[in-house]
Amino acid sequence: MTKIPVTKMAGAGNDFLIMDVRRHALASLRRRWAAVSRALCDRHRGIGADGLLVLERSRAASARMRVFNPDGSEAEMCGNGARCVARYLQEGRRGSRRANAPTRVTIETKAGLIGASVRGDRVAMHMTEPTELTLDLTLKAGGDSFSLGVVNTGVPHAVVPVKAIETVDVERLGRALRQHPHFSPRGTNVNFVQEAANGSPRLLIRTYERGVEAETLACGTGVAAAAVLFALRDQPDKRGGRRDRGSRASRQTIDVQTRSGDVLNVSFVIEGQGRQRRATQVVLEGTASRIFDGVAYWSAQSEES
Repeated sequence: MTKIPVTKMAGAGNDFLIMDVRRHALASLRRRWAAVSRALCDRHRGIGADGLLVLERSRAASARMRVFNPDGSEAEMCGNGARCVARYLQEGRRGSRRANAPTRVTIETKAGLIGASVRGDRVAMHMTEPTELTLDLTLKAGGDSFSLGVVNTGVPHAVVPVKAIETVDVERLGRALRQHPHFSPRGTNVNFVQEAANGSPRLLIRTYERGVEAETLACGTGVAAAAVLFALRDQPDKRGGRRDRGSRASRQTIDVQTRSGDVLNVSFVIEGQGRQRRATQVVLEGTASRIFDGVAYWSAQSEES
């Protein structure tokens, strides 16, 4: 029986189990984190969470974050998870803010190094640069035809504009697109996005997450993907953007309301013109909260046969 310290945290409705093995390596679990994630993230027979975040020692950052989905697969990055980890790293295991705690931390991920600024319960995460951008793509899936955009904001995302987000069958359509041959073999996360009717820069989003294989209350990298694609499709300065004098760069901030009702802020710089436009310096900001600290017990009998 292995005793594992665990902290549960949440960001915008995304909840995670954080297991900090920087001081105690828990060598017996080194190759079993997938099984641990499947068991403990189960909302009926485990603790319940959208993912397991394992913190390991890093020579390049405050910690190395490994992301395990509830199905046991390992993801490259998790935006809301990284924001939770940033607050955890600042507060420490006991959850009390230290007087000399740094307001900025760095995290090593499979998608690259990222940095975060922590002020109170708000965490601003400086994301990896968006890649694999496609603005206009048409795919048929689940008996429907979709016009969508694609971008990788640490993990791959498809973003589908819709007119009435509350009526979208996220489970059925999200699963169909997530498994579309175009995204084979790794698949993709799928976001359905509606522009707010009042004309503000606010978007409404619902996300089907790869690895969770269901709709979640929020997805940080999905929020970033939706905001970036919305801005690149729109006119550079139409919605709150500020063009830097003497340059082709336009700084924008877009608020995105998640399924949980929480609003995440995404800021970035749009560079270039026409089809050469791209987003850089992406920052995802919102609250991150600590739910509880406890201990999980793991034995070989807990693993699936």
